Parts: sequence; C-alpha cells; structure tokens
Amino acid sequence: MTQHRRRGSTRQVIRKRAVVAAAFAGTVALGTGVGVWASSDGGGGTPEGGARHSSSGRISGTGADPARPGTPSASPGPSYPLSRTPRTIPAVRSHTPARGPGWQPRGGERVVVSDPALADEGRLIAGELGLTYAGEKGDTRAGDVRLALGGGGGNRESYTMTVRDGRVDISGPGEAGVFYGTRTLKQEVHGGGTAPEGVVRDEPAKPVRGFMLDIARKPYSEAWIEDRIRELGDLKFNELGLHFSDDQAFRIQSSTHPEIVSPVHLTKAQVKRIVDLADSRHITVVPEIDSPGHLGAVLAAHPDLQLRNVNGVATRGAIDISKPASAKIVDDLLNEYAGLFTGGQWHLGGDEYQALTVQSPGASYPQLAAAARQKYGSGATVADLATGWLNDRAATVRAHHRTMRAWNDGFFRDTSVRPAKDLQVAYWTGKEIGARQPAGYLDAGRRVINYNDEFLYYVLGQPQTFVYPTGQRIYEQWNPRVVRGTSAVPARYDGQILGGTFAVWGDFPDAQTQDQVAAGVRMPLRATAQKLWDPGTPALSWADFRKLADRLG
Repeated sequence: MTQHRRRGSTRQVIRKRAVVAAAFAGTVALGTGVGVWASSDGGGGTPEGGARHSSSGRISGTGADPARPGTPSASPGPSYPLSRTPRTIPAVRSHTPARGPGWQPRGGERVVVSDPALADEGRLIAGELGLTYAGEKGDTRAGDVRLALGGGGGNRESYTMTVRDGRVDISGPGEAGVFYGTRTLKQEVHGGGTAPEGVVRDEPAKPVRGFMLDIARKPYSEAWIEDRIRELGDLKFNELGLHFSDDQAFRIQSSTHPEIVSPVHLTKAQVKRIVDLADSRHITVVPEIDSPGHLGAVLAAHPDLQLRNVNGVATRGAIDISKPASAKIVDDLLNEYAGLFTGGQWHLGGDEYQALTVQSPGASYPQLAAAARQKYGSGATVADLATGWLNDRAATVRAHHRTMRAWNDGFFRDTSVRPAKDLQVAYWTGKEIGARQPAGYLDAGRRVINYNDEFLYYVLGQPQTFVYPTGQRIYEQWNPRVVRGTSAVPARYDGQILGGTFAVWGDFPDAQTQDQVAAGVRMPLRATAQKLWDPGTPALSWADFRKLADRLG
C-alpha cells in the first residue's frame, strides 16, 4: 500500500528514510502471544529510545543502529514514537516496530493486487474497510493497500505485512497467507482505528485449525453456517467439518438415495453456496458420513441392512458389514458427495460400531465372524472385518484424491488386517476401557488431529460427564499436544500432531437455540484459534484477551 510521501527537500526525504531504516533494522523472532496495542492514533509506542517488542512482550533489541553498537537511537519525529505490536486474535507472531503515523482508511484509498488470483481477497478487504477495489495496478498511490504473491518460505499460510510511507503491503507465498494478512489488517483497523507502522511477519504453528458442526442431530440454517464461516475466516481457521449423517437424521439432499434424506435438510444448492463461501475464506469443508456405526437414518429406509445379533435383535445405528449391499450404499453416497465437497479432506467416521462393544463379538454376531474368516482367513475376527470395511471406504474416497481421517476408536488393536497407512487419527476420547493412549498412534507413525473431548467438545445438553467448555480453560490449560485428558504428549511428537478441531455435537438438540450455540462457542473458538496459531503461553491474561475479543467484535 502506498502512503502519502511527505513534501520537503530531497535531503529531508533521505534523512527520514534513514530514520525508518534504523527503526526497521533487525527482525523480531517468532514469539508467543501478543504485545501491547498501538494507541488509537496509530503511532502508539514507547518514549524516546523505547525497546523493540516481540509478540510475547520480550525485549529483543533497541532502537540503536545494530551496525554501530553503542550508538544512540535516531531522533524520533515530533509526533511518532516507536510503534507497538498490534493486538489481534490470534496474535501476530512477530512485529518489527517503526516510527510513523501508521495507516488508517480516510476515504478514497485503493486496494490493488499483483495477481488476478488475489481478486477475491482484494474485493473482500476493500468492502470491509470502505476502500475502492482497483484490481491489478502497477502504479502506487498514497493510502494504497497492495496485495501480492511471492516471497516468504514454504508455508503457504505465512504472510508479511508492511505499514510504511502511508501504504500497506501484504505479501505471501500463497493466497491463503495473503488472506490472513488482510484479516490482521481488518482487526487492527476495527480494534484500534489504525494499523501501526512496522512489519508483521506471521504464520500458523499448525496446519489444521478446525471447527466441526453436527448438523445431523440438530439442523442449522444455511445463514447460520455462513455466519460461522465468516467468523472462522476472521480467526484464521481453515477447516469446517460437517457431520451430516447419524442415527437421528441425514441432512443433505441426495440423488443416489433420496429415500434416506430427512425432511429438514440442506439442498445441494445450499451446500454449494456454503462450500463456495468457505473456499473464498480459505476454509476447507470436511464432510463426514460416519460408518459402519451411526447410520440409523440410512437404515431406517433400508431395514434389511440393519445389523442383528444372534437372537435377531437389531443393533442401533449399525449396518451389517457382512452384506455386499451395505458397502454399495455407503460407497454410492461417498462417490456422490465427493462431487459436492470439493476440498482435499474427508472424514470416514469409523467410531462406536456396536458389534465390537459386546463381550464376544463373534458369538453375538456369527454372520460377521463368518464373513471375516471367509475374507481374511481362518483366524480373522470381527475387528478385522471392521478394519477391512474402513480400508475399503478409504479406497473409495482415495480415488477422489482426498486425504482421510477416522475417529481413534475406529482403529483396533491386535488385528491381522491393518488400517490403511494414510489414514489420519481424529483423536477424540480415551475414556473407554482399554482405550489406546495417543502415544500408541504416534509411535506407529500416525498423524493425529486433536479433538480432545475434555476441552474441545461442546455437547448440547451436557450429557454424561460433558460440560460446556470455556474459552478460559482452553486458553490457559490446552495446547495441541494435550490430546487426551489434561496431559500433554512428549514434545517429540509435536510434528505428527497436525492441529485441532473444536466440535459442536447435538446430543440434545433442543438444549440450546442456534443463537445460544453461537454465543456459547464464541470465546472457546477464539481461544482455540489462538492456541492453534501459537501454542505457547499467551502474553495477555484471560481478562485482557476477553476485552480484546469484545473490542474486535
């Protein structure tokens, strides 16, 4: 972005550039949390000779010339103390301060882009800040916001934002990073009126930052979901999970099996709008058709596929995986919705198959035991058959070039059939008897996504031992390595933990209205966003973080 160039002699311009160069010398290392907000006039800052602050508030240098140790700081201008780190959610991870007025929209400024691929990002921030979107332009003007691709390292979600000379320049190696830079600019302006002078260098610690919504048990309107997408985008989340099939309902229109669709559902046109809006915010919609359990709505229209025990008693939500027709109907749905959900991620479910919760699955379900032996050999078990089912569904989705995950209790111990190596583990609970600890999956080389039900599960009606999670508890006690319960796995596993997902489940759908859910998850989402972007201890207290959230809206 171009800022107003001050009038004056060439010598004055050179002198002022020298001051800026001295203020910019050195780079603040990536840190944790946030520093102190710039004052409303954009200068913010410390008194003469003030120290440079990283986002964690640690002093990392002074205004002295780094090339000449011991030299005094350059004299500040008459009204511009050293800028301070902006406050945003999540916090920026690095800010190099400078002296100057900062930037604020005053009317008539442009948003220009270096590449047509950034048109969506440009139009969005222009509309949000009341600017003019001017498209691709090679010239610079005072007040410009310029978005550009290029620079940076290999992280496509990283960005650099420079506020200098009356302009804002946001660049990154990928479109997502540039988008996140615009989110930072939006928050700076909305929260304090001004983007402070200096350079922000920012990137997320974790590549998976998700919010999951159970629309099967409780339907949500298209407008409500779209509002959450806008909220998620501003918080730099990059996934929205939709669990749309369960025992209670099947909530999306189907052309292959219209008989299974519940009366209250989203049309494909509505879902396409949701997916398109999410895509414009660099959010991947992750669909989940859970199987072989949680298929009650499908089975209501196909009772012949319901799993029955040796006494002929139907098993709730469970499909009979010994029948070829069971695989066909689920694969029909997986293939159909792969054309609707175009992102690269897919959730296969795999949890709570009731045939495996009884004392002797083979005796209780002899048809499953017989099918296992026929397919995998004389020593095969019902758990082998269930593992093979998950692998077969993975093969169906893999053909659509998706990356797949399944719930951790869909991975069974001591089976001769091994789960597909490319399946990621969505670890949600370890409360059941004999459950594997997270390290069991990590030691096997699995990549894990943290859905820890101790912190990240918002279960309507608070059944069993669930309580509504608080943002404060997430903010102060959780990080992505706290996968099960309240204890973190060793740091050596950090690279295998891809991130986390905050989940809303509708066990008692009438316990809260849509608006109450939105209000209830507001601060937990912000706390989760902070800890996925930067897992370290935040610099702000919870009380200050909450005040910041209220200011940013």
